[in-house]
Amino acid sequence: MGATQWIERPGGRVAYDVEGEGPLVVLVPGMGDLRQEYRYLGPQLLAAGYRVATTDLRGHGDSDAGFDAYGDIPTAEDVLALADALSPDAPVVLVGNSMGAAAVCWAAAERPDRVAGLVLLGPVARDVPMSPVLGWLMRAALTRPWGPAVWPAYQQSLFAGRPPADHATHRARIRASLRDPARWRAFRATVTTLTHAPVAARLGEIGAPALVVMGGKDPDFKDPAAEAAWLGETLGAEVLVRPASGHYPHADDPTAVGPAVTAFLARLALRADA
Repeated sequence: MGATQWIERPGGRVAYDVEGEGPLVVLVPGMGDLRQEYRYLGPQLLAAGYRVATTDLRGHGDSDAGFDAYGDIPTAEDVLALADALSPDAPVVLVGNSMGAAAVCWAAAERPDRVAGLVLLGPVARDVPMSPVLGWLMRAALTRPWGPAVWPAYQQSLFAGRPPADHATHRARIRASLRDPARWRAFRATVTTLTHAPVAARLGEIGAPALVVMGGKDPDFKDPAAEAAWLGETLGAEVLVRPASGHYPHADDPTAVGPAVTAFLARLALRADA
């Protein structure tokens, strides 16, 4: 990762880093995670000749935690502002995981001229029913003092038993971030106000080429392959289901997912000065 920088937004600053030369690809993490979740995919994109910007969500990581609004649409607006700042003359590729995928979908519907393509990793693009067990875990995860430890423990289950070798280090980063009271409040505000309904309502407006990557064992969905097929059909997107992966296929299966993403980007024939 490059040095942390910040973009000024109404209500605070959003952290990002950027490296490389070439067409811009912006990587957006999921709720409760940090931009280091792209520690595998980012270097693969750099090696393939792209300029890579990786952002923290509002209230997460190195971003400020005093915003008035969180969720899909504020995140999308932050991402578009970053794209405008870093690549004012050429459309960019947006990559999002989980809630981040919903946010980049909204960005593509809102500003089609700025989005050359979408990569959606473990995407949650519509509201899905929550199981009673998950509901209990989420309530526990939002309750101090144990919440900052519960969330990283729950997040590990999203890997479906296949976390990467350095996942303990990454979990420690997340725990350290959530121990900060302001970031805990921001995370809680993100969870309690989050709805993907505005994004789902605009999926039909998206014309950018898209790649949907889903883990076949993603516990966020009753039938992950069916969810991927629905989103792929809705967007006219390419679909890749990795049967043994969980909610983070780019982290638990980088040797397959990274090449699939770079091959998709190559088919877009992007230019940095388009």
